[in-house]
Amino acid sequence: MAGVYHAGSLAVQERVGVRGLADHVGRSIGSGIKAVAAAFLEQQPLLVAGAADPGTGRVWASALTGAPGFARATGPHRVSVAGGPASAASSGGGPPSADPLATALATPGTEVGTIALDPRTRRRMRLNGVAEPTERGFAVTARQVFANCPKYLQKRESYEVVADRVPGERRRGASLTAAQAAFLAAADTAFVATVRPGGADASHRGGLPGFLRVDSPHELSWRDYPGNAMFLTLGNLAADPRAGLLVLDWETGTTLQLTGEARTEFTPDGERTVRFTIAEAVETPGALPLRWSAPQYSPANPLPAR
Repeated sequence: MAGVYHAGSLAVQERVGVRGLADHVGRSIGSGIKAVAAAFLEQQPLLVAGAADPGTGRVWASALTGAPGFARATGPHRVSVAGGPASAASSGGGPPSADPLATALATPGTEVGTIALDPRTRRRMRLNGVAEPTERGFAVTARQVFANCPKYLQKRESYEVVADRVPGERRRGASLTAAQAAFLAAADTAFVATVRPGGADASHRGGLPGFLRVDSPHELSWRDYPGNAMFLTLGNLAADPRAGLLVLDWETGTTLQLTGEARTEFTPDGERTVRFTIAEAVETPGALPLRWSAPQYSPANPLPAR
């Protein structure tokens, strides 16, 4: 199982004392897309992707949306995605240039992490690999494919699609506004993109509102709740501190994308806190066409730290 993990993840597993459990869980990671995974993916209207921009080196996470089937398995190790980041005004035939992740998804050989999450069933699937542009959008050749448990995932019963939406003006800044800070403090879900030499990953973080703590206009933090013991995200951060954060407004379709660097703090009693320093923030009102119902919070969510 050591071959499933890189040095960063192995180091965190050793530090936390879960190497044996990580070996067991790591057996679920494969490079092939099984029939059940392909069927799950084809039912989803939302896919989150994370990668490093080849020009700036900054890591971003972006939301992609479409009618179910816009992301689908087109081979035992390949996923094809029609269109590009959903924060663009039109879906077109490739990643629109307006989204921070567009250049990465249009560059052959980009290491990319993806996660398909279904709030209706509290299921999620992660697929990491290498991207290449296609006539309709882009494709990913899979290196790692696996599912995660529903822990910390809020349930949303249904969604509606807003036709003919026009995203609002994109706002960029080097720090958080007061409104953005309040938005993060009220969030119950976030997506984290991380990279390492030879790989990328996109993962989910969830909790009760307040689990994301805004410590200043330039920094936020969150507790790393107990999970699957693989430590792919924290392992990547141990190897490369660059990271991207994506937070959605599930009711209005607004997205807030953050890029910067993150570090993990460990306490003697085993608790972990991730501190994220912001280099750039991009807010897009009404970016997504999806409008989800109110959440039913996961029973596993701890109370936010005060």
